This record gives sequence, C-alpha cells and structure tokens, in this order.
Amino acid sequence: MSFAKLGLAPALADALTQIGYETPTAIQAAAIPAALRGADVLGSAQTGSGKTAAFALPMLHALLGGKRERTGLYGLVLVPTRELATQVGEAIRKLVQHLPQPVKVSIAFGGVSINPQMMALRGGTDIMVATPGRLLDLVEHNALKLDRTAVLVLDEADKLLDMGFSEEIAKILGKLPAQRQNLFFSATFPSAVQALASSLLREPVRIEASAEAAHEPDILQRAVEVDAPRRTQLLKQLIRQEKWRRVLVFVATKYASEHVADKLRQNGVRAEAFHGDFSQGARTEVLADFKSGRLQVLVATDVAARGIDIAELPVVVNYDLPRSPADYTHRIGRTGRAGASGIAVSFVSADTEAHFRLIENRQNKRVPRERIAGFEPVQQAAKPIVSDPNGGVKGQRKSKKDKLREAAALAAAQQKD
Repeated sequence: MSFAKLGLAPALADALTQIGYETPTAIQAAAIPAALRGADVLGSAQTGSGKTAAFALPMLHALLGGKRERTGLYGLVLVPTRELATQVGEAIRKLVQHLPQPVKVSIAFGGVSINPQMMALRGGTDIMVATPGRLLDLVEHNALKLDRTAVLVLDEADKLLDMGFSEEIAKILGKLPAQRQNLFFSATFPSAVQALASSLLREPVRIEASAEAAHEPDILQRAVEVDAPRRTQLLKQLIRQEKWRRVLVFVATKYASEHVADKLRQNGVRAEAFHGDFSQGARTEVLADFKSGRLQVLVATDVAARGIDIAELPVVVNYDLPRSPADYTHRIGRTGRAGASGIAVSFVSADTEAHFRLIENRQNKRVPRERIAGFEPVQQAAKPIVSDPNGGVKGQRKSKKDKLREAAALAAAQQKD
C-alpha cells in the first residue's frame, strides 16, 4: 500500500516520496484513514512504530486542503519529555519543509527560558508540540490560546501519567474546546491510562499495530549473569571485546550514571553521564556528541528511555534492570529502529533474576542466560526475612497449634499443682 492510497493530499504524498518514505507502517496504514475521517483514535503503539507520522500526516492534510474550520492553533501534541518534544517537533518540521505552502510548527518544553518560546509564538502557530507544564506556562503568559484547537494528540500517554502530569492534563483539557478530535497513543494500558482514554475519546477507532510481527523491531535480547559489584568491569570488557562503537547504558540513579561514566573514562572509554539534573544546554550538547560518534557510551537514567532517537544505535545495555516491563520495552526500543537490527543486553544478578523473569513473562519471551568467562557469578540471592509482630521469623516461629498445645499443657500442669 502507498501513502497516496490512504487518502492523503497529492502534495503531501509527494513530500513523503521526497523524504524517502515508501510504504506506511502498520499503525500509519490503520490510523491515517480513521483520522482523515475525523474519528477519534486509540492506538497501542510501541516505540519506533511510526506513530508520529500517523498523527502528523492527517493534521497536515487538513491544513493543506483548506478544511480548517477554525483560526488559531490547529493541532496540539502533548508529550512527556523535552527529548520527545524535540524529536516529534523536528519530525513534523521535516515533513513541512517539502510542502507547497508554509505550516508553522512550534516546540516548547521546560528547563529553559520561556522568553524565546514566547517570541517564537508571535503571529501564532499551526501545530504545537509541548510538555504539559510548559504549555500551561505559555497559556498563562497569553502567548498561546487553546480555545480553537481542532485536534489533540496525547503521545505516550502512559509515560505522561507515570511522570505525574495528570493534574496538568486536566487543566489543559479544561481549556480546549469540547468539540475536537482526539488521537491517543500509548505503549501500555494500565488502569489510569484506560480511565483517561475512556473519559477523553468518543467511539474511538482502536488500533493495535504492535501486535503485527511484520513490524516488530529486529532486536537480539541477551541476558548476562553477573554479580552486581562486577558489572562495570564486565561492561568495559564487552565494549572492547565486541567492538561496540556506540552504546546506550541504562542505570537506576543519577549517582550511578555519573559513577559508571567516570569509571569508563578512567579506562579510556569516551563516556558521559545523562540524567535529569542536566540543563537543557548540557542535554543537547551531550546528545549531539553521542549522535555524531564523538561519545562512544552514554550512561543514562530513564529520562532517556523515551524521546531519544539515535539513528542506527547498535546496542542498549540494562546495567540496572528497569522497574517495570513497560520501561524495559521502551529502553530496548532505542535500538533496532527504522528497519535496522540491534542488540539489547541485560545484566542479571542473583537478586534480580526473579525480576527479569517477570519481564520475560510480560513480553512472552524467554531470553537465554549467558555467562562470560572470568565473570561467572558466585553470589546467591538473599533470602527474604519476614518479621512477625509476635516475634520470630516466618517459617521458624511456633505455629498456632503449637501455641495451643503449650497452653493446654501449662494449664494441665497448673491444675496438678
């Protein structure tokens, strides 16, 4: 199927050809016709599925075709992180560059001065890609009005709620017109996401593109058993032994990000930390160095799990396992994008083996365990100790029947006395 057959304007189909888009992905083929009809869309989409074009192309089609019934902001895209805001906004701008008429696309996020973003909105904008907090800041500064917005997109809705944006989303919804189109995309659907979708969408077209194996990313998953204290040494050996030219390493804390990056640098590896305390300028600089190859290893917290698009990133390493199976999916999805293959390596210790099994169960995939010579694990999982308010340890304290027997024996002895 071609993009032209989806019903897109000829100028838009030509622009896609110039960019190099050949055939629609599964979510694009399903979502674009529904969005063009004006229907609400509920999409289950994994990272790298092509969902940005799935919601951007219908908006651009409407703007090109003169079907826009309202003035002011036409499309609003809410995203959870500044990295994703930049990625999505730049992807739409790339499409716009090849169109026969101008379409203004604006990007806004926190962590930087609001003044340049306000200046950029002078004269209005057609499509806004923003994080919720900064969007509200712009509205409060009268730099942007939402009362005529025709299309609302929630991209990575699960992460929006995970990051605590529910209150901001509620405020934004209150400023939008009641009559609008809603396009809702999420990789996972916990109860909070389902509730938000139910309250937001009207008879939505449901799409589950992630279920199509033909579009599953080509990612080789590996699980290496290693004692936790030896992970950094193992990481250094794997980088050199397997000649990884670029590696994205995920850790659990900001301290671990700095610590592991420092240890790698001490051993001659071009590495840098990446976490939430970085200013926007520092984030941009580090990512640019990593994308260009000036950095070999980026050691990141989960702030980088979504919204970073590194072309042809060959390897992702879970130095620390993520908290949830959904985060695991998003982490490893940084590799194996756009038809390329990738490798995702997870370090599994005795204490994290049970957690990794949970991840395997949720993705219905068993990952064979590996052992690297010289790094065979020797530690065993600590046995959980369950405290008892009556004293003792579960499994070792006296049972209720034992206590009753002792009480009966004591009473009988007292009667004899």
